[in-house]
Amino acid sequence: MPNPPKPVRNVLYIMCDQLRRDYLSCYGHPHLHTPNIDRLAAAGVRFSRAYTQGTICGPSRMSAYTGRYVSSHQVAWNAVPLPLDELTLGDYLRPHGIRTALVGKTHATPNLDGLRRLALDPDGDQVRGLNEVGFEPYLRHDGIYPDDPLFDDKRESAPYTHYLRSHGFGGRNPWHDWANAAEGENGDLLSGWHMRHANLPARIPERHSETAFTTDRAIDFINEQNGQSWCLHLSFIKPHWPYIVPSPYHALYGTKSILEPVRAAPENASKHPVYNAFRQHEESVNFSRDAVRQNVIPAYMGLVKQIDDHLGRLFDFLQSNGHWEDTLIVFTSDHGDFLGDHYLGEKEFLLEQAVGVPLIVRDPRAAADITRGSVDERLAETIDALPTFLEALGLPGAEHRLEGRSLIPLLHGERPEWRRYAISEYDYAFQAPARERLGRPIDRCRMTMVRSERWKYLAYDGFRPQLFDLSNDPQELRDLGDDPAHAAVREEHAGYLFEWLRGLKRRTTISHREIDERGQRFRYGEPDTEKAVQIGVW
Repeated sequence: MPNPPKPVRNVLYIMCDQLRRDYLSCYGHPHLHTPNIDRLAAAGVRFSRAYTQGTICGPSRMSAYTGRYVSSHQVAWNAVPLPLDELTLGDYLRPHGIRTALVGKTHATPNLDGLRRLALDPDGDQVRGLNEVGFEPYLRHDGIYPDDPLFDDKRESAPYTHYLRSHGFGGRNPWHDWANAAEGENGDLLSGWHMRHANLPARIPERHSETAFTTDRAIDFINEQNGQSWCLHLSFIKPHWPYIVPSPYHALYGTKSILEPVRAAPENASKHPVYNAFRQHEESVNFSRDAVRQNVIPAYMGLVKQIDDHLGRLFDFLQSNGHWEDTLIVFTSDHGDFLGDHYLGEKEFLLEQAVGVPLIVRDPRAAADITRGSVDERLAETIDALPTFLEALGLPGAEHRLEGRSLIPLLHGERPEWRRYAISEYDYAFQAPARERLGRPIDRCRMTMVRSERWKYLAYDGFRPQLFDLSNDPQELRDLGDDPAHAAVREEHAGYLFEWLRGLKRRTTISHREIDERGQRFRYGEPDTEKAVQIGVW
């Protein structure tokens, strides 16, 4: 066999928040042109069927950082802490001298109960890595600082708050009052929380906006490295709500650029009780109105366009300093956004607009030349990022822990046996309106997606499944979950779900190699010695 390619030196892991894959021109949007993300796709591989493991920020991101499914790492919703014994990206990379840093958002929550149980100071330096889920927080910016005392400490400790004030954008909450609010004709403040203001420009000059600020800090970090290998997680807060964007991006798109909503006719929509409970959420009711979509979607598109422009600036910087040729680049999103499709708002339900994410990977090495500019239709998952980084950097794997698969063989034109289905999970116990409307106990609110080559199967606690034929119904408008003609398909996918559950990595404290070596010593003893432990000997 030929020698493996020389490891790459660096990793740039770019993640947007709440970005739908079909809102990029390389994924087919006819009006929203994203030439810089397209440029990355032309230099790498675009995965057309990539899926997040959880459709809200916390679960999705913890899957990305651990390489493990939500059922394994247990972060079922936002503000749920990661167990202290879970290893994350930094735990795998930092011992090998790779600086592993964050610029932007992680949605990490300190595990205070676990720290106290171990008598560790929650504010101590020795637990900082645990609190930041393994990242060095070069610049942490999670966004979302409402005018609520609960957020006072978070807002006041945020670097972006101090940045804004240092540039003259004052007040108790400059994040809201400048970066995420508009100004009325009489000088009054119009909050970006209210979607009726989405068509107005944010008060902040574009060069001081969240996207510009985050990109600047990423460039600063890369500039400082002086030859050290690094992994940078550049994690944009946008196009996540509040849906408001500074000039000129607020006015780039009009109602003619808005795609028609993906919806079954009301009489043909699924009658599934969980789906209908989510349809009754306030955000779903509002996004089902044309007036709301026409006001919000142009702002959403402007936010995406702004990210693309700043990524162009970042990519130019990488090319000018040589890092374009020694850095593995991954571009993705943590989840999507319904924007009124299927009569839904937000992103919790496991239909394509929420669970499907963009995934573009550029390996700079010559071994990847064979696939540059190609589209890969194999099923990819968010959890594939970490094992991909390990292989690209030439570091040991961790097959006893990691549940994702390295994408490097696919980038290098190989055709290994690949997964037959992708999995995503959501626990709506935290969604009080839906849970209470359905009368479900807190520990019986799980839904799980099994996405095979042709079918999508959604399993629920206490309710019948849903089934969609993605070959003949790619927009998921016809629910076959109670169609007798498809009973065998549902049974097959229930079997996939059981197979997946059996295969989750529960034994994580000892590697496969250690088990094999220990078993060999126990069975045969050390070389040239008699067995120390003798069981069943005659």
